[in-house]
Amino acid sequence: MSGAATTTVPAAEPSGPPPSPVKAVNPGSLSQWQLIRRRFAQHRLALASFYFIIFIYTVAFFCGFFATTTQDWRELDHAFSPPQLPRFSLEHGIHTYAVSLQIDPVTRKKYYLEDSAIIVPLGFFVRGETWSFYGLFESDVHFFGVDNSRWQESAEGIKPTFYFLGADRYGRDIYSRIIYGARVSLSIGLVGISIAFLLGIAIGGISGYIGGKTDTFIQRLIEIISSFPELPLWLAMAAVMPPTWSPLQVYFAMTIILSLLHWTGLARVVRGKILSLREEDYAVAARLLGASHGRILFRHLVPGFTSHIIVALTMTIPAMILGETSLSFLGLGLRPPVVSWGVMLQDCLNLQVVASYPWLLMPTLAIVGTVLAFNFLGDGLRDAADPYASR
Repeated sequence: MSGAATTTVPAAEPSGPPPSPVKAVNPGSLSQWQLIRRRFAQHRLALASFYFIIFIYTVAFFCGFFATTTQDWRELDHAFSPPQLPRFSLEHGIHTYAVSLQIDPVTRKKYYLEDSAIIVPLGFFVRGETWSFYGLFESDVHFFGVDNSRWQESAEGIKPTFYFLGADRYGRDIYSRIIYGARVSLSIGLVGISIAFLLGIAIGGISGYIGGKTDTFIQRLIEIISSFPELPLWLAMAAVMPPTWSPLQVYFAMTIILSLLHWTGLARVVRGKILSLREEDYAVAARLLGASHGRILFRHLVPGFTSHIIVALTMTIPAMILGETSLSFLGLGLRPPVVSWGVMLQDCLNLQVVASYPWLLMPTLAIVGTVLAFNFLGDGLRDAADPYASR
């Protein structure tokens, strides 16, 4: 009996290049900073806060371009004008309606009426008030505002105004002043934290590295400074500033005052880290090789916990912003004509005015948003600073 013939069908070769193997990233091969960046990217709220902080600092740096008017521009005929929200239609594009001042004949109370018949055209990259970029050059181009090229003068002679967040008692645009105020309030946080960084690193490093009586003296000094209630101490230091000082002198004095009150927390963080690292093998080896104390401290020990320093600094910036806002709100910090968030809130001292014109509280939204963003960023950095810890 003859068996059935079998045929062998060759396997079809795959068309195209072979797929490239997926390379698995070994966490053990990454450096500490790579691990920190990788873990920080997984913290979505902190990452969003990071981009938000970059955005607000960019807007504050180019405040003249992003503001619809200059910080001193005013229109007294539109005092306490309500917010005018942008609208869009196919016929008029981006626009808003003009508002006119009315007076109640019985109560004599002033109020504004929106006139939908008068269209105020809006647009991007429009020309308006001339602003100066830190004395380097001048321009009249604004990112968003009234498009005067499309404005048609009405018979009533109404001026085209656009108050996105309303106006204050002098008819100044609150939205533009918030942007200009961000330049001052946010810069105080950065400049103040730079001074606090130098004081905290130097004093905390010396305290932890030398130890003994020096450490005891510095720690008692930190405890004394931390024991004072902040608000009365701020009031006392601000009261020392002469009223004849220029706004620039008051600005630097405010920065120094806030720095002198916020270096203690960083100094304690640095001291604790130095105490745990000064007996490590690399520190002892550097000491035996004849390295100076300054080199051992600032070249070998401090870089070992840079991530923790960044976290401490990030958590301190909101406190400085709130400190400037509190002092300026009470009239003991920055004063007009300087524009800051705290100076703007001086209009809110009268509760009746706030009840009638609640848009005067708009700077508080900027303060709360900025402080929350820094706090969320600090939380994300704190979690990422120890990439080997389990969640």
